[in-house]
Amino acid sequence: MKKVFLVYGHYNEKSFNAAIRDTFIKTAKENGNEVDCVDLYKEKFNPVFAGEEPDEVVIDHQKRIEKSDTIVLIAPIWNFRMPAILEGWIDKVLAPPWAFKFKKLFGNYGYPLGNLKGKKAIVFCTYGSPQFAIRTFFLNMPTKRLRRGVFNICGITDVVYKRYFAVPFVSDKKREKFLEDVKKTASNL
Repeated sequence: MKKVFLVYGHYNEKSFNAAIRDTFIKTAKENGNEVDCVDLYKEKFNPVFAGEEPDEVVIDHQKRIEKSDTIVLIAPIWNFRMPAILEGWIDKVLAPPWAFKFKKLFGNYGYPLGNLKGKKAIVFCTYGSPQFAIRTFFLNMPTKRLRRGVFNICGITDVVYKRYFAVPFVSDKKREKFLEDVKKTASNL
């Protein structure tokens, strides 16, 4: 049995992202796993970081992550990044010194030491753009940034990306195929 901490970042309960969330949770639970879901919009998570110490919500999310084996993020990609509410969650929750610290080399220079080693991350992203545009013109920016700039720094090297392209324009049959991929992923935690 795996323990999953799922962070959901879409405001619309009728979105395809909601279908991904619901499919993932149902399948993971059917396979004997526990899923702890945070809906950032429903919880009115404040994504603004202004240098303050972590508040009780941030500390609660960090404690829940400590108890989990896998972190799952589900969100659309808007303007080649996730919604601000989820980006702010990353800035506040996956932050030093809790998620990583720096080993000093000299002066102000150092390198990150991740505190979340041994955990897995799964990221489900939806795009309005076709795959060709993302891979060709934008060089997979969202996934590269998450892998190198977020998860690797935190010590998470087992990262699975599931990207679903041109979602507003595909057929229902194609969306069902996307959801079959979600089921497969949730079955193989």
